[in-house]
Amino acid sequence: MDSNSQENMIENNTNEIGPNKLVVSRSLIVFTIIFSLVMGGVGGVGSVYYLSGTSLTKNDGSLTLPVKQKVTLEENSAFIDVAKSANPSVVSIDTSTNYSDFFGQVYQQKGGGTGFVISADGLIATNAHVVQEQNSNYTVILNDGKKYSAKIKDIDPIFDFAVLKIEASNLKPVDFGDSDELQIGQWVMAIGNALAEFQNSVTVGVVSAKERSITASDASGTASESLEGLIQTDAAINPGNSGGPLLNLLGKVIGVNTATSTSAQSVGFAIPINVLKPAIDSVIQTGHIIRPALGIRYVALDSQIANDNKLSIESGAYIRGGSNNAPAVISGGSADKAGLKDGDVITKIDDQNIDKSHSLAGIIQQYKVGDKIKVTYYRDGKEQATDVTLQEYKR
Repeated sequence: MDSNSQENMIENNTNEIGPNKLVVSRSLIVFTIIFSLVMGGVGGVGSVYYLSGTSLTKNDGSLTLPVKQKVTLEENSAFIDVAKSANPSVVSIDTSTNYSDFFGQVYQQKGGGTGFVISADGLIATNAHVVQEQNSNYTVILNDGKKYSAKIKDIDPIFDFAVLKIEASNLKPVDFGDSDELQIGQWVMAIGNALAEFQNSVTVGVVSAKERSITASDASGTASESLEGLIQTDAAINPGNSGGPLLNLLGKVIGVNTATSTSAQSVGFAIPINVLKPAIDSVIQTGHIIRPALGIRYVALDSQIANDNKLSIESGAYIRGGSNNAPAVISGGSADKAGLKDGDVITKIDDQNIDKSHSLAGIIQQYKVGDKIKVTYYRDGKEQATDVTLQEYKR
């Protein structure tokens, strides 16, 4: 059908309506529009007052329309509740270190990190790498702005964890959750001193993975540390967040933020709180951190390391010496007394296999100093077992 035919049809259809009918139709349309606007306005006002709980009528039944009415919306969010609950327990840590150059000129280097309160009388948890300089000055800043000079109470010899002490009282300690119960995809919140500038910054994300192993280095790249059994999260972990809490939606600490990837976005790592609870308990009770130890140096075995060393198995803890001729088995330690040697591969502690989901360090920290454990290991392609009595880690 061409355009002329369409125009003729429209004109013909219009002409079929008589003049009187056309006037009535237009009047009806106008009336309908006006009626709809009036009733819509009344209905809209009625809706507002229904929400506000205000009556629209007087006792005589006449309609009343107040000039002004305020409508308040209340938001109840789990994230808001967690932030409100945890923020008073999260602190910023400022560091300052004096250095002298070749000409004897003294200059100051500053840095920062995060911590959280673990006792009402001033014990503050953080990362060991935040307070690694023994000669630095440390200042703890509470969420309300109060500042306290801090001293290093103790440093965890196994994990990247340390405890500071400030002279304060009536602080609010955090609550601890169960990091073993974490599920991949679960919501978490990180709070920290982002970029050592933005105190108590809140970020949220999910648990991306568990039991991650990484090699973390400082900003200069001169010092590195192997960390196992970590929680991976996509909650933004920025420089300065180190030592801050990772919380679940119950507001309980389930990890300590420790590292972030510089080559990718939204890839951060936290130490599970369950492996730190023994250290926290011991420092509160005895004043220092007590850790059980096998007395070995090892690497987590994988297919590449197994192939390079011509090993017949691909998972376990491969005992071998460190750099600078550091011994694989510490003389006089638990493993040495039990007969373990350089080149052995520990595959099981009691009934627990050592694999990507269960690191040797994490398993050992479930025990106490003095406990006797059964160690299963491979030597020369043969499985063997021995009993080991755990000793206290010696610095």
